[in-house]
Formats: sequence, structure tokens, C-alpha cells
Amino acid sequence: MHDQEVSALLAAIVSEKPQGRQRHLLLERLLQHVVALAEQDPDTLDLKIAETALSELVEAFEVFSPYRDTMKVTIFGSARTAPTDPLYELAREFGRAIASRGWMVVTGAGPGIMAAGMEGAGRENSFGVNIRLPHEQGANEFIASDGKLVEMRYFFTRKVALTKESKAFVAFPGGFGTLDEIFELLTLLQNGKATPAPVVLMDTQGGTFWNSLLEFIEAEVSARGYVSTFDRRLFSMAHDPEEAVKSIEKFYSNYHSFRMVGDQAVVRMKRQPTPDQLSTAVAEFGQLSLDGEIRIIPPTDAERASGDALDLARVGLRFDRRSYGELRGLIDLINTW
Repeated sequence: MHDQEVSALLAAIVSEKPQGRQRHLLLERLLQHVVALAEQDPDTLDLKIAETALSELVEAFEVFSPYRDTMKVTIFGSARTAPTDPLYELAREFGRAIASRGWMVVTGAGPGIMAAGMEGAGRENSFGVNIRLPHEQGANEFIASDGKLVEMRYFFTRKVALTKESKAFVAFPGGFGTLDEIFELLTLLQNGKATPAPVVLMDTQGGTFWNSLLEFIEAEVSARGYVSTFDRRLFSMAHDPEEAVKSIEKFYSNYHSFRMVGDQAVVRMKRQPTPDQLSTAVAEFGQLSLDGEIRIIPPTDAERASGDALDLARVGLRFDRRSYGELRGLIDLINTW
């Protein structure tokens, strides 16, 4: 590995833009990976995959960067949903309702549910992360040619862009693509690979799509012990736009954010718990902590170093890093304070 050359190159690149220690280390590792890839003499296809994936992520990061502090919700759903379908109107009304609360919507930029959500939210409140497919014509009319549109070749980079920036997720009925997206999202939440966030499954009044799927999960997946019964807390259901909006807003009514610092889970919130409220949390969720304790804590050294939400109240617990469904229960309790 050409460590000295990499260090010299990085120093030249960042000479006019000094980096913090962690950022400098990460950038150095990125360059080292490029050098290692070149030294491996990989197949040309391998190089194409690596270059395309990195370039797509870089573009997505750049597009989202100016809006980093704006709350966003990702909408999943079928590209085949016709404008005359009640689900289309439901998605359009949800987009309009959540945008009126100051949120922006993120969709796959295709037709159907994706177009409906953007139509409701408006171009100015929409991001599109389009996948280039041979049988589709490109982005829908509500985001085409907009600066907040990203075009991608790979589904896996697209999924990163669809989930990384969003603080909430709403899924409408759809096919393999929609099911793939929602199951991967739930898997990430279940395993702590995604930050806790509200997930709402939307259907029309009397619709059977999600209910039928959940019946299968209860009978064949949960009953066999493949998922925990607590994982049901990772999502909720709604049948009208306001119900979905209220579910999202309730999740952030007191809870703010979550961060792991070593073996300690730090849960930030707007209002500090009273002694009685904290005692209730310990009684109901103390099993999540390796020492059975949930404590009011000051910002950790790591949070201070990055200036991470230092003005907020927070509790800490030595989280077992397995029980994310139960952690969602703790968040729900915090939102009652």
C-alpha cells in the first residue's frame, strides 16, 4: 500500500478545506481502497461496478446536502398504480398533507404511487431517485429535469439514497420492488443498521393488501420464531393521509434521535423525564440494559466532539444491541412524556 503517496495526495486535496480527525481518516481510507483495488488488477466489470456505485452515491450526497436539516419521508409503492386508482389519490393526498407540515418527500421518481406522492407534495418539496430501466421512460413529470433528481443504475445504491436521509417511511401496496424495499428497511431497523424511524403501511379503507401479508407473517414467520413478536412495533398501519401524518408526528413528539456511543445507547429527547417517568421506563424496559439501568445523562464526549444535539435532554443505557423492537417500545413511552 502506498501510504505516503496517499497521505500526500489527501493533503493536497484538502489543503484549502481542513478536515477533522475522523473525516480525514475516512477520506484517507477511501483513497487507500482505490489504490488497493488498482493493485488487485481486478476484472474490468469489477472496476465498473465500484466506479459506478461510488459516483452514484457521491451524486446523491451532493443533491441532498443543501436540505440535510429538512425532515424527509420516503414513499414506496407500485409504479403500476393508475391515476384512477383510489391508492393514487391516497398517495397524492398524503404527499400534500405531509408537505404542508414542512416535510419533503423522497420517491423512486417513477410513475404510479411515486408520481402521486410527488404530485401532492409539489416539485419544490420532492426528491427523486430514479432507476434506469430499459422498459421505463425515465422520471415522472413532477420531478423530471429538476435539480433534486438523481439517476441511478444500481438498485442497491438507490436503496441507500432512498433511506439514508429520511426520518419516516410510508409504503403503499406494490409488487416485488415495493416488497423488497419495505422488507429490507424493516430488516435494517430490526438489526440496528438504520436509525429508529416510523414506518407506516398505507392502504385504502377496507383494503386487504397489508392485512393479508401480516396474516402470513403472523402465521408462518412469527409463529415459527423467525422474528420476535416485539418486531411488530417497528411499523404501524393507516388508511387515510391524516392518520399517517399523525403517526409520524407522534414518533417525534418528544423523541429526537438515537446514537450508539461504545456500548451505551443514547436517546435524545426534547423534554427530560421526571423521576416517576424514568422509574416507569426502568420498570418496563430495564431488560434492554445490560445492567438494568436507564439513566439521565449529559452529552457524551463523542457527542461534544461532533456538536451532536448538545441542547437536548438524553437518557443512556447499556443496550444489548439486539432488541430493537423493544427499543421502539421505549421510544413510544418517551413520546408520552
